[in-house]
Amino acid sequence: MKDSEILMNPNELVQYLKKPAADFTRDDIIRFCEENELEMVNFRYVAEDGRLKTLNLIITSKDHLDTILSHGERVDGSSLFSFIEAGSSDLYVVPRYRTAFVNPFTEVPTVDILCSFYNSEGKPLESDPGYVLRKATEEFTHKTGYTFKALGELEYYVVGEKDDLFPSIDQKGYHSSSPFAKYGEIRTEALRLLAKTGAKIKYGHAEVGCFSDDEFYYEQHEIEFLPTPVEQAAEQMILAKWIVRMLCNQYGLVASFAPKITVGKAGSGMHFHMMVEKDGKNITANEDGKLSEISKKMIAGILQSADALTAFGNTIPTSYLRLVPHQEAPTNICWGDRNRSVVVRVPLGWTGANNMIHNANPSCNPEKPKGISKQTFELRVPDGSADIYLTLAGLIVTSLNGLLADDSLKVAEKLYVDVNIFKPEFKDKLASLKQLPMSCFESAEVLEAKRAIFEENNVFPKGLIDSRVKKLKAFEDKGLSEKLYGKNDEIKKLVDKYLHIG
Repeated sequence: MKDSEILMNPNELVQYLKKPAADFTRDDIIRFCEENELEMVNFRYVAEDGRLKTLNLIITSKDHLDTILSHGERVDGSSLFSFIEAGSSDLYVVPRYRTAFVNPFTEVPTVDILCSFYNSEGKPLESDPGYVLRKATEEFTHKTGYTFKALGELEYYVVGEKDDLFPSIDQKGYHSSSPFAKYGEIRTEALRLLAKTGAKIKYGHAEVGCFSDDEFYYEQHEIEFLPTPVEQAAEQMILAKWIVRMLCNQYGLVASFAPKITVGKAGSGMHFHMMVEKDGKNITANEDGKLSEISKKMIAGILQSADALTAFGNTIPTSYLRLVPHQEAPTNICWGDRNRSVVVRVPLGWTGANNMIHNANPSCNPEKPKGISKQTFELRVPDGSADIYLTLAGLIVTSLNGLLADDSLKVAEKLYVDVNIFKPEFKDKLASLKQLPMSCFESAEVLEAKRAIFEENNVFPKGLIDSRVKKLKAFEDKGLSEKLYGKNDEIKKLVDKYLHIG
């Protein structure tokens, strides 16, 4: 890491230790705590409900801090995961030093560190979603020699009291600015605090969804990240949800990542962009800017299991109130360029960017292109109920499946669309495409049918798949969308039940 990158890095440990977070050691964290008079360490980890948990550890001595960081701590696994029985429930949580950051909310000076789960024998917990992602990543690189990177888009609503000054236009909030956008200061503060945790952020902005009812104002926002190794991509999404909620709580507002917040208004997704690298170079697109065959094969693999992936990315009944036609959410399994109603979208790259920047700044001499591709492709199905680790692991497994299959390019060609498939003149094309599941129950059925793809090489343990199927079927929501059609009061009750999911 260059000196300038350290000086401009918002993470206080990076600045103080003068090294990248990936190189943090136990002794580094001890020195930082000692020389900056920190009083507490928080171990943070994600349980089955998708939320960050906290174990507070007060520092009583340097030796005590050394012990904490060297051995981790014991926790009750049966209270964190439904698949762990109370009779043998002890787990270890062990810190990952590279994730350390100064907690921005505590009055007592505190370092937070994300942790991994280990079983009674000191081995990684096989069904820990974080470990599943790690196994998927290692399998992908071992089989292909490529590096899988990802970034997430986090959409959410902020809900507060109705304000008639500078009213927004219903469902026209995209990139709105103050005073017409009301809660931009919360978003920008979230960006600042996220950067201090080490998150790599692309941008934040107001999103389409904004509306009022008789009492409240609802405003949608989005935070998007930069491509990183997938474990880091998952971590920064989880921290983002925590920080947004903490800030809204301080302001007396509600933050919701729920997939649907009311009938007929934009839902909130959690889209994942992917890219693949070889020897540090993005090979998602060819040198001519067109999508590479490698990417097309990966997309084919994802599409062939897109219905099963909903078991990890769309995990509550209201997920399927969002996946409806004509609201920029996918319903049919296909892919395309710049089309927001497909399962996998290929967004604009930066072909010709050198010419654009010179055109906008004619007094500047045109620079030589740097040759760095920013091309990605994006899964648009998941929402805020997603198990982030398992969704990313599922994307890696299905991408690998596409890379290894012989017919992937043919599948990609067959499922490509370059038209609005909902127009009457394309009804035959629409009819040829498979649909995504329409309920948690249907999602579970598809996962059962395709479980071998995920269980290969024990990336997804059998027991984890069994647990996921059981949990999804327990909603008993097959045909729920049809049953609730036109019953707005019942829909509201269901939406309110899952308002704070994940």
